[in-house]
Amino acid sequence: MHIKELINRYPQLSECRDAIERSLAAIIRCYELGGKVLVCGNGGSCADADHIVGELMKGFRKKRPLSGKIKANLINAGSVLGEELATELQTPLRAINLCAQNSLGTAFLNDAVPEFIYAQQVIGYADENDVLIGISTSGNAKNVIAAGVAAIAAGAAAIGLCGDKQCEMDGLFNVVIHVPEIETHRVQELHLPVYHALCMAVEDHFFSE
Repeated sequence: MHIKELINRYPQLSECRDAIERSLAAIIRCYELGGKVLVCGNGGSCADADHIVGELMKGFRKKRPLSGKIKANLINAGSVLGEELATELQTPLRAINLCAQNSLGTAFLNDAVPEFIYAQQVIGYADENDVLIGISTSGNAKNVIAAGVAAIAAGAAAIGLCGDKQCEMDGLFNVVIHVPEIETHRVQELHLPVYHALCMAVEDHFFSE
């Protein structure tokens, strides 16, 4: 439903519909198997990574109440505070923004190869059945490409979100969504509705309220 609505609102995205649907299937499979989503990018794409994690880690359009077991565990652990937590907390879809690890990032920039900072984190965080979403308007950002290679080496899937041109993501990442724009700001303008649709569709798959 959300992908169809996305294409209706942005007809130019029809040419990348298959890649969007394949990305959705990969993310759903990841969560069904107990995995998590890792996201990275640079500049505006770093902000998009933060945005994606924000939509996944709490209710986006739905309330996402905790399961009865988790609620009971919270109440047992914290009495009155546990009751409040059981009422107010929401079920997350686990996600990590690799751009947000400031101490690790600056240490790695200073001590090692700067372009490999995201790959270092992927090697630390990624498990089989996880998904990496690498965002690069050109599709050629070395640190994002390296993260994709590390993700695949770890047994995770790599999804690329980029612009219209052929790029280094092609042939390396499992799925690449090429939105039909070339200029950086216009590519970013189409990235947002794509990842919003993905987040909404994933949420609908797992939550009914």
